[in-house]
Amino acid sequence: MKGEECMFKNCVFKVSVNTKKWVKAAAVRAVKTMAQTAVSLVSVGAVMSDINWPMVASASAVAGIVSVLTSVAGIPEVSEDE
Repeated sequence: MKGEECMFKNCVFKVSVNTKKWVKAAAVRAVKTMAQTAVSLVSVGAVMSDINWPMVASASAVAGIVSVLTSVAGIPEVSEDE
């Protein structure tokens, strides 16, 4: 199936993918995703005292985990045979 091949093109489990580059790219993506999530939740609070900081931290952590799990399927920044 051609669609499935494209989906897992740069999968971390492929031998041809550089694991160190994949980990670095996945970490950068996860940190960016966590920051975007935190900014979106903080901006919802009108004043600092209204911000639920534990919820912001929790949601950002979950977003980072989801980002890494999504990256397992492949990261465009990490091409095969590099």
